[in-house]
Amino acid sequence: MKWKAFFATAVVVYAVAQLCDYLIHGVILRSAYEATKDLWRPDMNEKMWIMVPVTAIWSVLFTLLFIKGYEARGLMEGVRFGLLIGLFTSIPMAYGTYAVLPIPYSLAFQWFVYGTAQCILLGVVVALIWGRLADASAPRPA
Repeated sequence: MKWKAFFATAVVVYAVAQLCDYLIHGVILRSAYEATKDLWRPDMNEKMWIMVPVTAIWSVLFTLLFIKGYEARGLMEGVRFGLLIGLFTSIPMAYGTYAVLPIPYSLAFQWFVYGTAQCILLGVVVALIWGRLADASAPRPA
């Protein structure tokens, strides 16, 4: 394993994931959350720090799964990987939450769409970064 390349890739994935989470949940869905504020924990903002290590762990696992199946097939490999992971994670999160909490269907659908899109973007990121770093650290023929 190329550890430096792995950790560098995971850090970039983490940074992009944090930015996406802010844009999706802090900007795009803000009004939806405000409209359903009675459903959320009153101390929710005090617990948001938990999302930092959760996203860090998720980013490391996302990167590791990509690397373990890496086939050096370029950008579309990242798109395919991101789509699969996006569907794998977004369907149960969005629709499972819809099944147990009285959230509007539109919010569940947006979680599904934005979560899947975020994973596709992160798949592209991991494919670009890992592809470049892995190729750069590969031994050169003499």
